[in-house]
Amino acid sequence: MLALRVDKKRVAVRDIAKPHADNEAVVRVTLSGICNTDLEIARGYAGFKGTIGHEFVGVVDESPDQSLIGQRVVGEINAGCGKCQLCKAGDPRHCPTRTVLGIVGRDGAHAEFLRLPIENLVRVPKSVEDQHAVFAEPLAAACGILERADINKSDRVAVIGDGKLGLLCSQVIALTGSPVLLVGKHPSKLKIASRRGIETSTPKQAAKRAREFDVVVEASGAAPGFALALDLLRPRGTLVLKSTFNNTTEIDAARIVVDEISIVGSRCGRLKPAINLLKKRAVDVASLISEEYGLAQGVEAMERAGARGVLKVLLRP
Repeated sequence: MLALRVDKKRVAVRDIAKPHADNEAVVRVTLSGICNTDLEIARGYAGFKGTIGHEFVGVVDESPDQSLIGQRVVGEINAGCGKCQLCKAGDPRHCPTRTVLGIVGRDGAHAEFLRLPIENLVRVPKSVEDQHAVFAEPLAAACGILERADINKSDRVAVIGDGKLGLLCSQVIALTGSPVLLVGKHPSKLKIASRRGIETSTPKQAAKRAREFDVVVEASGAAPGFALALDLLRPRGTLVLKSTFNNTTEIDAARIVVDEISIVGSRCGRLKPAINLLKKRAVDVASLISEEYGLAQGVEAMERAGARGVLKVLLRP
């Protein structure tokens, strides 16, 4: 089968063996999405070698649970040991020996087939088309903010970054009834949020609103975004760090202490709430699709996904 692989910061489409089911399910991938984490892995983030990609929708090809065969699914990306307290509690996202699809110790989704435990699979309703279902994982990541930070309609929230993640985060938070400001540099991207009734701003305009917000979500993955986030937060506000990137960021620790800022990390969310939002069409994901490539053009697709102004690039095996 074809797979988009990373080895020593080199990205290439290679012909490798199809995965065996063993005690897991094999899924035939119908569509996968390139995200910023894929781009960072290609630059050396996490030291991963193998097939990249963790956003996908597909059809179960093999499974120890016969009822799953032929079902259209998405998948939780963290595969735990099944034995530790976290796994037994039903949440393997921080299992100390977990593998992570296309990120840690497990080949990923930019391939014709992938393998995941059957408990990671979530069925996709017929009403949710593939081009929307492929957003389940990043949308779940946006929903994960609400697990980590208590946000209600009385909170003033700013989201820094108008990329794919920032657009999803701002839409999810707006569903709480909270007034949301999305801060970004690209008029075409900001329009996507504006159409959903979300207030938008450039960083320069937002800088005039210092200490106004109860919660700020940093989704730009850039040092200037982190600095702006601190400027916008009121004392005792909450900073949610959403991006993963390969470079380090300087932190003004004294300011965090003096203003008693709470810093919260937010990584993966649950897929079922995301699928429910897609089923209700409560979030606009279609506007986030920039282009689609065949898997054989994976290297070109990765280059395109990293270009300025591009949103979601999809791969079709």
